Amino acid sequence: MSWWGRWFRSAKPAHLQRGATGEKLACRHLKRNGYKVLYRNFRGKTGGEIDIVCRHIDTLVFVEVKTRTSEDFGRPFESVKRKQQRRIARGALAWLRLLGEPEDILFRFDVVEVILAANAKPRVELIPNAFQMPEGYRY
Repeated sequence: MSWWGRWFRSAKPAHLQRGATGEKLACRHLKRNGYKVLYRNFRGKTGGEIDIVCRHIDTLVFVEVKTRTSEDFGRPFESVKRKQQRRIARGALAWLRLLGEPEDILFRFDVVEVILAANAKPRVELIPNAFQMPEGYRY
């Protein structure tokens, strides 16, 4: 295979590169704030997905990362609508099943906003307990 074919296959679209950069910055921010990152980009068999799974003190935390270049259309965490919350919850339930479904485990859903504005230092903000387990989902 030519070098062109290898480069073309490895090149990511700009929005995917931005998302990967946001997740890397989010992990760094979480670690600085006492979180222990356990896993990134978890995909459950039931179709759920989680950007970052981590532990904070005695709580398992499922983190959604939202990266934007500006807040022109609102804050990034506002884009975590009901449908996406359900997808994240399916991923969380899949993760809990891997643990043997312990009944006494504490968990929550956080969102990390990352703003990557041009010519500015990246802004990272953690929103703990950003949403609850959606109705109809039980653990």
